[in-house]
Amino acid sequence: MLIWAVWLLAVPPIFVLLIFTAEALLGTLRLKPVAVSGPLPSTCILIPAHNEASIILDTLERLRPLLSNDIRLLVVADNCSDETARLVRQAGQPVIERLDPDKRGKGYALAFGREHLRSSPPDCVIVFDADCETDTVSIAALAKYCVGTQSVVQARYILSPDCDASAKVQISNFAFWFKNVVRQRGASRLGGAAVLTGTGMAFPWLKFEQAPLATANIVEDLALGLYFTQIKDAPVYLEEATVVSAAASEAATLEQRSRWEHGFLSTAKSHGLRAIFEGLTQPNRKLFQLGLHLLVPPLALLLLASIAILLLLGAIGLLTGYWFAFAALAATIAAALSLVLVNWMIEGRAWLSLGALLRLPLYLFWKLPVYLGFARGRDVGWTRTARRGDGTETMPGD
Repeated sequence: MLIWAVWLLAVPPIFVLLIFTAEALLGTLRLKPVAVSGPLPSTCILIPAHNEASIILDTLERLRPLLSNDIRLLVVADNCSDETARLVRQAGQPVIERLDPDKRGKGYALAFGREHLRSSPPDCVIVFDADCETDTVSIAALAKYCVGTQSVVQARYILSPDCDASAKVQISNFAFWFKNVVRQRGASRLGGAAVLTGTGMAFPWLKFEQAPLATANIVEDLALGLYFTQIKDAPVYLEEATVVSAAASEAATLEQRSRWEHGFLSTAKSHGLRAIFEGLTQPNRKLFQLGLHLLVPPLALLLLASIAILLLLGAIGLLTGYWFAFAALAATIAAALSLVLVNWMIEGRAWLSLGALLRLPLYLFWKLPVYLGFARGRDVGWTRTARRGDGTETMPGD
């Protein structure tokens, strides 16, 4: 009975670590380029914007060279209390305003924009956050691949490298890259669905038209990806297209990760095992693999939980002399950490300096309040993420 109890403790983290290790191993190298050809389809870059007056003009200026007869822009000024809408009009770009304080969130803004587009729908809609930047090649690749395959497509979404930032921000940015690039590659090579990340998402109009957008879900992108995978229209990851966002301050980083990770954990809790079951019974391989992906918690939580169980197994081993479960879990933790290190050496050093990497144990403790808040059921609702230099971030100690 004791051996059974020990393995009941060890098997869940071993299983989850093996999923993570498989994705990390298969995501080590870049994907083989896909052929993106054909005429440029009519495309609308849809930008949901909430109180973005401090940055919206810079964003529009960066996007201006990308616009043409085939590529238009629409900004949804959603529940804004600043000059966002006026500044967009001043820049000569179309903007619609939405005011409904009881229905706040990106999903509602996207649904409002969709209603506006119905009178003259484009072939492709690209959802783009107000703090991001991209290039002509990426937009063209997204639009052509999206319409050519009639698939929902996710671009490579990364944060700007900043090795002058604090160790906490660097590690968080590295984890963001690992999730959005390395694990996306791994899932793609396994034949699984791409995980939608909220920006750089391209939709064929017919799929965008039917998508369940009007929701306050704080991870509406993850929920959308799950929806399309369930109906066997799984999103595709396109590494040839890149979208970049500026890193947030340390305080804003913790707030942003709290919001996203609480939403991810809630979605994983309610849909992870169900997706695996439905994927097996339908059958739907991509849904099954997405369910496996959802079982893997954020990297910091994965390491914290695995190490805590390893220490418990070590204590049991000292009392009983039974070390097999301890050795199995230790080996899987070592394999996962080794692949994190390999990926860091190949590409990850752009986001994470060696000095910051050595502070990883401190980062794990920094993230504890995020997970304790989730365990206590503390609600983290939708809020605008403060960005560096926009005059709205809350700095540590403020």
